[in-house]
This record gives sequence, C-alpha cells and structure tokens, in this order.
Amino acid sequence: MGTLRDLQYALQEKIEELRQRDALIDELELELDQKDDLIQRLQNELDKYRSVVKPASGKHSPSLPAGTVHEQQRTKRQAISAEPTAFDIKDLSHVTLPFYPKSPQSKELIKEAILDNDFMKNLELSQIQEIVDCMYPVEYGKESCIIKEGDVGSLVYVMEGKLFELTPFITAATDL
Repeated sequence: MGTLRDLQYALQEKIEELRQRDALIDELELELDQKDDLIQRLQNELDKYRSVVKPASGKHSPSLPAGTVHEQQRTKRQAISAEPTAFDIKDLSHVTLPFYPKSPQSKELIKEAILDNDFMKNLELSQIQEIVDCMYPVEYGKESCIIKEGDVGSLVYVMEGKLFELTPFITAATDL
C-alpha cells in the first residue's frame, strides 16, 4: 500500500485525466451539435429538392419502406399549368427573357421563396432558375402600399432586407 503522498499524487493524476476527458467530451458534443445542424439543413434542402424533382421511375427510394411505393403510385397527382394553350410553342422561340444581375444571396433567397410557395414549388429547376434570373429589384418608399388583398395577382414579390408592416384592411358592408 502506498503512502498518503502517493495516494494524493494518484488522485491528482486521476482528476487531471477526468478533466481531459471532460474537455474531449465537450469538444465532441460541440462537433456533434454542428453535425446535427448540418444534417437538418441538408434534410431541408433534400425535402425542397424532392418537392421539385419527381422520381422518374416506379422504383422505390432506399429511404422509403417498400410498402409506400404502391401507396405513392395510387395517389392522385395534381398540376397547375399556366402555359398558354392558344399559342404554338414555335411562336415563342424567338422570345428572350430579360436577365437582371443579382448577388448570390439574393438568388438563393428568391429560389428558397419559390420552393416554399405551394403553387411554384413543383416547377422544374430550369424554370425556377429562369424566374430567379428574370426577377428585378424594386424599392418602395416608407408608407407605400405594395399589394393588398383582392388585387389581381400577376407579379411575384420576394421581400429582402427591410422590415414590412402587414396592415389588415377592413371594408364596411352597407345595406342596399
């Protein structure tokens, strides 16, 4: 059996070893949190991608259970088409879309807004890119009304970098 001094020295060594292990655990927990955040961001991006790109074949994805393929094939697909039916596509072949340069951050913001929109998220990636390229900046002054409920919608707005106030409009009904 060791002396009291030997036991104190061994105790100090064990305490130092525990401190080092605690520091390593803290470091690994931080790394794990960062990786969890990355996984969450990638999962969100994958969900957005899956909402835009539909599987081309009937084969099931490895991440889905085998029973869900049959259920997916039975679901009714819905589509919205805004393509003109009275025009021949050849008549539009000479049309060039305008391009407005913008920062990568603005491009990403617009793309995410499109992918979050229930009506536009199912467009092809090339169509989304064309929309992003064609969007242009507009600045509104303070107290400006940008759009109000009931307006005919022919424009798409993506707000960037400023604060906006949403004001409810109240209309009064009158008896006739």
